[in-house]
Amino acid sequence: MAGDEGLFGSNSVTWRVHVEPIMWVAGLRALYLQSLHPRVMRGTYQNSALFDRKKAWARFLRTAEYVTIRTYGTTAETEAAGRRVRAIHSRLRGIDPETGESFRLNEPDSLTWVHCAEIDSYSHIAHRSGIITADETDQYIQENRASATLVGLSPEQVPGSTADMDRYMRAQRDTLTTTPEALRGLLTSFNPPLPRHLAPLKLVVPAVNLLALSTLPKWARRKLGVPVLPGADLVTTAQLRTLRAAGRLTLGDLDAAITQARDNAHRMADGTFISILA
Repeated sequence: MAGDEGLFGSNSVTWRVHVEPIMWVAGLRALYLQSLHPRVMRGTYQNSALFDRKKAWARFLRTAEYVTIRTYGTTAETEAAGRRVRAIHSRLRGIDPETGESFRLNEPDSLTWVHCAEIDSYSHIAHRSGIITADETDQYIQENRASATLVGLSPEQVPGSTADMDRYMRAQRDTLTTTPEALRGLLTSFNPPLPRHLAPLKLVVPAVNLLALSTLPKWARRKLGVPVLPGADLVTTAQLRTLRAAGRLTLGDLDAAITQARDNAHRMADGTFISILA
């Protein structure tokens, strides 16, 4: 394990970005964006514990752990996590309620959309909140081509720069829509099934969700029925920068925070991690 820095390493933009608390907003943005792909949303709705209120929180924590291991784990740990994800996806099927067609959840188009919605969200929030520059945003997207390999894609199948990502998003717009499943997911996000000891967080959940929604592209907000008001984007950017600054105060020393994240990733990989969110 010593010296093995996994997919990214200490010189990467990804390590700096993912340790920032503001990335929780990016995670929510990614979920909202991902929900606009009908097959992705319906496949998730029909198979995932995220829509079972008794199991949803544990499912959410497993996703967060996967991202942590993927980011800070060793090569062996990230590869093991990827194998588990690919094995799960390979067994799952969805049904299109409009046509009755059966489809696999690991179709390349669906996997590409999930990857791009996530990486676009992380890079967008990191840049907009002041964590990284425009050049570093390109580097982040390029670095995370490696993460696509864990779900069964090749690096060449996903964008490698901001310009590539923008072109991909524009090409997808006409295929995206808000399904009933997506609307249910949106409503559920405002009343999440938090464990009892985290119930006070429900007071701030609506504000954080609204902030995440307001960071979406205008076309995505319109599809979700979110109002697009004049001047709202300037307010949103100011809120992101303020929240990032507040989170940075709680983060403390960046190198120490990254070391802690790496330790957590190793303990998640071997099953000994106990989250304060559990």
